[in-house]
Amino acid sequence: MKAIYDLPAPAKLNLFLHITGRRDDGYHLLQSVFMLIDWCDTLHVELRSDGQLSREDLTTELPADDLVLRAARALQAHAAPGQGAHIGVAKHVPAQAGMGGGSSDAATCLLALNRLWGLNLPLSRLAHIGLKLGADVPFFLGGHNAWVEGVGEQLTAVTLPSARFAVAKPPEGLDTRLIFSATYLERASPVAIITGFAAESESLEATNLESLVPLSDSVFDFGHNDLQPVAQRLCPAVTDAIEWLGAQGLKARMTGSGSSVFAKLPQAPQEAELLEAPKGWQVRQCSNLEVHPLCGWAT
Repeated sequence: MKAIYDLPAPAKLNLFLHITGRRDDGYHLLQSVFMLIDWCDTLHVELRSDGQLSREDLTTELPADDLVLRAARALQAHAAPGQGAHIGVAKHVPAQAGMGGGSSDAATCLLALNRLWGLNLPLSRLAHIGLKLGADVPFFLGGHNAWVEGVGEQLTAVTLPSARFAVAKPPEGLDTRLIFSATYLERASPVAIITGFAAESESLEATNLESLVPLSDSVFDFGHNDLQPVAQRLCPAVTDAIEWLGAQGLKARMTGSGSSVFAKLPQAPQEAELLEAPKGWQVRQCSNLEVHPLCGWAT
């Protein structure tokens, strides 16, 4: 195998994000549901036999040492001498959006190079490497929508109803560190339980926590995002995006710790008619994914 092309790196939405406490080391304890969507970056990886790692930016210019190269270096420690790679990145998911684009790129890179270099490392080992790169990377490696706890490393797979969403990203981004360091951030949301999330549905097909199947899309209204009030003070464009979707009868909230907001669309799978977005905004109508397109590449 000399190359693998057209590798998807899907974004995610946080259906809610509760901060339930803070550890002694400063890390915040959270609860969330991460949901994969079909807004994707694309990676191409080619084998190099000189042991070098290189990256080509096919769309947006990326930082010199981004998560893709850091992921490649971390995995290269397990590769045979002389194994290198050239990685092309077609970036479409916006940065500082709360959609996990960089973490998803890193996860796709790990999965691709694990195969290209013939390492055959198990998923548990890749997740261990990924966690050192970023808290969201193990989620994208796992391949399933998930109930998330701890500092983001505790994942329980959940199955969500199919739905369509409007996602709006204003030009301004948000620095995660500024949000989490804000003195007025709410850090004491009551601890929820996964069955409480699932109980938003009228009934369940299973009681096994790893195979909960909510039958009603009312689960998309569960909870709130504790980071949103802080983000709205730091970045008024978040409020603008929420109000822009709200003016169209859509109930919007922020995803993650970025400036993107999203709202469930009442119509699926056909395109909904949205107002023209302000100049410089990125707006897409997305479907959620049942599984990551590369699910099963590592077991």
